[in-house]
Amino acid sequence: MRLTVIGTGYVGLVTGACLADTGNEVVGVDKNPDKISTLNRGECPIYEPGLTELLQANMKSGRLRFSMDLAEGVRHGDVIFIAVGTPARDDGSSDMTAVRGVADEIADHTDRPKIVVLKSTVPVGTGDEIEERINRRAKHRVCVVNNPEFLKEGTGVEDFFKPDRVVIGAEDPHAASVIRELHEPFVRNQRPIYIMHRKAAEMSKYAANSYLAARISFINQIANICDSLGIDVNEVRLGMGSDRRIGFQFLYPGAGYGGSCFPKDVQSLVHTARRAGVQADLLDSVHQVNERQREILFRKIVSRFGGSLNDHCFAIWGVSFKPKTDDIREAPAVTTINKLLEAGATVRAHDPIALPNLRKLLGDRVTYHESGYEALDGADALVIVTEWNEFRSPTFEEIHRRLRQPVIFDGRNLYSLETMRNLNFEYYSIGRPAVIPARH
Repeated sequence: MRLTVIGTGYVGLVTGACLADTGNEVVGVDKNPDKISTLNRGECPIYEPGLTELLQANMKSGRLRFSMDLAEGVRHGDVIFIAVGTPARDDGSSDMTAVRGVADEIADHTDRPKIVVLKSTVPVGTGDEIEERINRRAKHRVCVVNNPEFLKEGTGVEDFFKPDRVVIGAEDPHAASVIRELHEPFVRNQRPIYIMHRKAAEMSKYAANSYLAARISFINQIANICDSLGIDVNEVRLGMGSDRRIGFQFLYPGAGYGGSCFPKDVQSLVHTARRAGVQADLLDSVHQVNERQREILFRKIVSRFGGSLNDHCFAIWGVSFKPKTDDIREAPAVTTINKLLEAGATVRAHDPIALPNLRKLLGDRVTYHESGYEALDGADALVIVTEWNEFRSPTFEEIHRRLRQPVIFDGRNLYSLETMRNLNFEYYSIGRPAVIPARH
């Protein structure tokens, strides 16, 4: 099938590459010339495991190419995917400027009946609006389908190839059947394809992300209570998560969630509820709890070192919002770093992948270190914010030797309290008693 994907960000690239890999002829369109040049060189502008190889293989086969010519892309595709950004405004609503702009371009260049698929996360009712907007000015009928993505950064390619489910929101049976056919190669393991009303599909994406965010905020609030009572939240998590009705997924206490989805989607759903005249107290609290949680490491640091951090230096391990991605959008590490800088501290940052993005954001306000151990040199404490695998079993003797004093603030509870006690570290984690060596 001839497909066009408009937008070559995370969702657009994964979608285009995976659909090309099943034999479709895909054109990826973006207005950013640097991004298109990078892609046409066979390079991937984002870090996502397996994506570079997938792009290169399908470009070599001729099934995937990239262009800045949106008109040509519209003419190419029988099915056109919209995968552009819908960033949050200050009031929590989604900025739909890019989606509407693309819709107008599709209307102007449509040369035959088309199916337009919204992959962008959009407010409930957007499908109705975009279909009416396009058909008001297009010469040929266009059907709009909502096909929300449930990709996790770091495992996006695998998630697309092996989805838990595929959700298709459509009011036109033929359009729904075409999009179903496109996804059938990915559900040969008997995972379901759900065809539902368009608004229900739009709501499904927000509801799923908001629920997962709620679990994270819930366990973080429990962790903070445990912290005050001297209880180990890991023991509580075992007692709670072993209930089959609850489970352990997304019940990991930490320094808060970040990224491009959870913060934005929770706020957008709250905004949608308010517009509908519905109180969304629970969802609003999910967001507020997370906003406070993103500062928890800084509060622990201030409690230990005092409010003025002049002449203090801190090593940061992990700046991406989660492992296996270079995405620092809404990352708790960025909040922690900014708070440390505002308090007068100096920061030495290390991350396996995301340092270039941090450098774009903060410039020379921090120093950047390819080696985690190098980042420790001369620091008063190590602050761990992202749970990259390589941080789980470091050489603790080397950490001890390089730090000015053996102090660790662990925002992901990577190490056991017993290990830290035996190695004579001063250790502060989330929702667990602090380890304070006898010398203190």
